[in-house]
Amino acid sequence: MLVDRVLAVTRKRLVTVEYDAPMLEAAQLLAGSQDLVVVCGPDGLLKGVITKTDIVRQIGHCRGSTCQTAISSVMTRDVAICRPTDWLHDVWSIMKEHRLKNIPVTDAASRPIGVLNARDALEALMLEVEQEEMLLRDYVMCVGYR
Repeated sequence: MLVDRVLAVTRKRLVTVEYDAPMLEAAQLLAGSQDLVVVCGPDGLLKGVITKTDIVRQIGHCRGSTCQTAISSVMTRDVAICRPTDWLHDVWSIMKEHRLKNIPVTDAASRPIGVLNARDALEALMLEVEQEEMLLRDYVMCVGYR
């Protein structure tokens, strides 16, 4: 199964912020149910990601109640990504290996088009296995054959 099969779900999870925005803006976006915000440059291309952990780590360096630190100085730049044409099983292996809960989905030009969550990947992979199991069971039981 390709990542393309779960794009509808990944699009709903996509939240982006501008590269030069203040960290406070990313913190507000992460205050909801989001775990990851994709950071984009003026051209709309992925430049990095920022997580709640990145925000918490930076808060200790801020002075006062307003922190004007730019997202670009806090974000993670070396980001594992996937594309719609990647095999979901391969992406899951990368997520497991690097202990990632989320991974950005980009198009061929590196524009973010979604965020794949580990739970969504597992659900899709489990559904695929269940369908294969049903097909094998029907084959063994001669269901649909004469």
